Amino acid sequence: MDLPPASSNRKDSTPQTITDPARAAALFEESAAIMARLRAPGGCPWDREQSFDTIRKYTLEEVYEVFDAIERRDFPHLAEELGDLLLQVLFYAEMAANEGRFTLADVLDHLNRKLVRRHPHVFGDEASKAAGNRADVNADVEGSSAAVLRNWDEIKAAEKRAAAQNDAGGAGSQSRLDSVLRSLPALAEAAKLGAKAQKAGFDWPHWRDLLPKITEETTELEAEAASGDPARRPAIEAELGDLLFTVVNLGRHLGVDAEMALRGCNLRFRRRFREMESSAPRPLEELAPAELEALWTEAKRKLAAEP
Repeated sequence: MDLPPASSNRKDSTPQTITDPARAAALFEESAAIMARLRAPGGCPWDREQSFDTIRKYTLEEVYEVFDAIERRDFPHLAEELGDLLLQVLFYAEMAANEGRFTLADVLDHLNRKLVRRHPHVFGDEASKAAGNRADVNADVEGSSAAVLRNWDEIKAAEKRAAAQNDAGGAGSQSRLDSVLRSLPALAEAAKLGAKAQKAGFDWPHWRDLLPKITEETTELEAEAASGDPARRPAIEAELGDLLFTVVNLGRHLGVDAEMALRGCNLRFRRRFREMESSAPRPLEELAPAELEALWTEAKRKLAAEP
């Protein structure tokens, strides 16, 4: 696909490092060739044994390692983690090619067409439509990010309508919740489901209305857990899920991302527990519950006083 040159309208003079497309293409070609060799007869036994199901757990781990490097602003480490994430793409594409499903070239073609299709303000209406855009949008965004997002959403919605018309029987999506990806992390999925339901008027009117619901779900979980019956394990899991879903939607009402809130909590726990370990007179395993609680309280107090 021939693309018109992108014009720069940057108003600042911040020095930038620009990607060298030729060098990046050569290295990407080398990476693809390495993966093909690993999966080929006579390649790596472990790589050849892997399947989509065995690799997927590593994909999630790599995504979170990228996320962690970004949070810590560890850019040298981020470059390495992005490479590990790219490895997952190469692995899936090579496995799919081995099974005759699609190739890495198909992956890149889908990506390139999508980028051009959803950026008519950069590549022009003609190139956007040639890449599959069927939405009627105004490509003159006048430097407005909000206008860019509106166009993006309209083009994406047109893609979904076209896909729905082409699916089995042409019936399309049966629920507005179908647009929420099942592949999302559970906390993010819960928040998006609640937001979609809100648009239909099915939601709690105010965040305070969720507090009694949390109490209700906690009581139901307590009742199931108190039974002591191993056969009730699925019911306990279901009640815990209901409680988590309610808490996630409380966060949505408060404008708090549940994933970020929990990550922050995890980080605070790590710091406080490390402080407990460093200040304890003996190994934590040798301390009484009251001593552990005192260490925890002191760790919270000490860390709270730090900037």
